[in-house]
Amino acid sequence: MTPESVPLPPPAPDAVSAAEEEWHREKKRLAVAIPMVTVSWIVLLAIVAMATFRISRWELAPGEAMAVSPRISFRAEKGESAPKRYPAEDGIRFVTAFGGQLSALDAVLGWIDPHVQVDTYTEHFGQQTPSTSRHVAFQSMFGAKQVAEYVAMTKLGLPAKFEEGLVIINELVCDKAPKPKSACEVLEIGDTIVKFNDTETPTLTDLVAAMKGFTAGQTVTLTVVPYGDEPDDKKARQERDVELMPNPDDASKTIIGFVPADTRTVDLPFEVAITTTDIGGPSAGLAFTLALLDDLTPGDLMGKGRVAATGTMSPEGIVGAIGALQQKAVAVRDAGATLFLVPSGQSNDEIARARAAAGPGVRIVRVATLEEALAALRANGGDPLPSR
Repeated sequence: MTPESVPLPPPAPDAVSAAEEEWHREKKRLAVAIPMVTVSWIVLLAIVAMATFRISRWELAPGEAMAVSPRISFRAEKGESAPKRYPAEDGIRFVTAFGGQLSALDAVLGWIDPHVQVDTYTEHFGQQTPSTSRHVAFQSMFGAKQVAEYVAMTKLGLPAKFEEGLVIINELVCDKAPKPKSACEVLEIGDTIVKFNDTETPTLTDLVAAMKGFTAGQTVTLTVVPYGDEPDDKKARQERDVELMPNPDDASKTIIGFVPADTRTVDLPFEVAITTTDIGGPSAGLAFTLALLDDLTPGDLMGKGRVAATGTMSPEGIVGAIGALQQKAVAVRDAGATLFLVPSGQSNDEIARARAAAGPGVRIVRVATLEEALAALRANGGDPLPSR
């Protein structure tokens, strides 16, 4: 009898140690983690590079709404006394917008932000250079202070008069195809004109008088002191031959081809100083005027809530339009203001965008004159100016 055979069990599979299994799992984790870490470092380095590298783009972004009263100081002149002051607890605020050069990262964030405008070099500076743009802005701020002082003092019946300053080029008038000797090609923003041919021109009135009898097409010699040099430095003087041109708005009139800066100063019975370090532009004229009126009269001119204002101011009390209204509306909102006085000359589209940016908590009121601004403040609960 053949003995019955019993099958042998199958061979056991190769045993994998626990250590080997853990090594395989770690290998899989590393296969995923290393690429992720590498990508993260690349992204981080890219962000750092974008934040560091400046590109040819400039921002127009919300700035600040700052109280004017703490920036004002009065000082007695010789033989006179400083006026009694009624400092406002929370007076009018003037509003700024930022406009610096952007990094690549800032530009990307600016394009995303609906309240930031990203401009090219030409869009931001036009025909100016960054240095002349700064010069124009600071010169405009100086003029805005002088006009505000004049308007406020005359409104209160205090003696005030303008004194003419130097003839400084604030803007050039350029044709589409300027001639080689046109002011647009020969002169620079910030230049001070000190002589017309052989006639000294210490003021704009003197320059206008010296131009009498000259016609468009004639070439004259202007003596100028370039921007950055002291106007009384005779060694810095340069002669420039300039061809006169017809006024684009009235061909019967002859002009050199520039718009002068407002360099007038105001003669007052006491000294007024408004500190605005590193802030330029003329748009604070209305706010400065209202702040001076508030500080020089008893009571609260502003009324309820916090008030901000923007707009240029003319010696006749006319409020002029300004730029960056939408960005300024954001700054007003962020400062907690409830009333924002703006020039009536702004377009309906600008006003609509400003109201959307400011939100429902800010009431925007358009004003064309100082009188309308004062009326808006009275409607806001403010005290009227004392009768003269």
